Amino acid sequence: MASPILGYLDPEFLAVMDNTMALLRHLFQTENELSITLPGTGMSAMEAAVCNVVQPGDEVVVGIHGFFGQRLAEIVERHGGTAVRVEVGFGQVIRADQIEVALDAHPDAKMVAVVHGETSAGIRQPLKDIGKLVREREKLFLVDTVCSLGGAHIPVDEYLIDICYSGGQKCIGGPAGISCITLNDRAMAVIDSRSRPVDTWYLDLTLIRKYWLSDRGYHHTAPGSLIYALHEALRLVQEEGLQERFARHQKCGDLLKAGLTQLGLELFGDPENRLPMLTCVMIPDGVDDAAVRGRLLQDYGIEIVGGFGPLKGKAWRIGLMGYSCSERNVHYLIAALREIL
Repeated sequence: MASPILGYLDPEFLAVMDNTMALLRHLFQTENELSITLPGTGMSAMEAAVCNVVQPGDEVVVGIHGFFGQRLAEIVERHGGTAVRVEVGFGQVIRADQIEVALDAHPDAKMVAVVHGETSAGIRQPLKDIGKLVREREKLFLVDTVCSLGGAHIPVDEYLIDICYSGGQKCIGGPAGISCITLNDRAMAVIDSRSRPVDTWYLDLTLIRKYWLSDRGYHHTAPGSLIYALHEALRLVQEEGLQERFARHQKCGDLLKAGLTQLGLELFGDPENRLPMLTCVMIPDGVDDAAVRGRLLQDYGIEIVGGFGPLKGKAWRIGLMGYSCSERNVHYLIAALREIL
């Protein structure tokens, strides 16, 4: 990020952009030509994924098993769409047959959207069966992977995902403030056939696509330093190897869960679908949430966060993402918690 800034149309900067797209295709495990970065955090990618597809009156089936599924539904509605909510309890996953019931009841739905790694609950949503169902119904399939991309196996093409996005700062290991998104030809055909322009100019993918792919026409001043950093993070992902990186996240996640269990703590959510990179653990009765997190930060330099929604004040969420996903960090945290508790 300390590298000298180049102009957004400088040939050397355009070469960095081209290589970033190639690295993103590798990470997303896709052949999609449009695999690009967007200025803004993962939320800008969520907004872009929704607003480019949804027009007033469109129905979108949204699978909700936590805070960020609820946010997806809200964004659909803010752009004039109708969110058909398929909601299960925190800590559970959405089944393909539940999506099927919603599609049967709403045959004109344009898209199905789910969150793969629900940060609020530490739960991994199975995708393969839903992707197959959505493709059979000839709808678009949108998947949020902000928490999990780079730390879990999410083959976009194999799972028939039409739109997928993530943030730069989690398992990818880059900075906050930049996001990435990939769309296939099916998704772009729907966007290109809109009856009215996208209702946000800044995140209009038909305009941004021209800057990244075709005439390199000016759309916005690219965040050069952030693209440099994400590009380097993607190079490190490639250097480590996808399968090796996924295995590291799984190994450290399993080690953390085992250590927490040995401390007598209760893990939250469906045991078969817990995320490796984000572990949600219940706070024991009589333990002061803020006091423990404060001591971890002040005395040990470790930051964990509290719960969202119904888990607020009842659970801790512990992230192991990118560079911070190491056995050393897990052992250090477990030792610190043992001392404090």
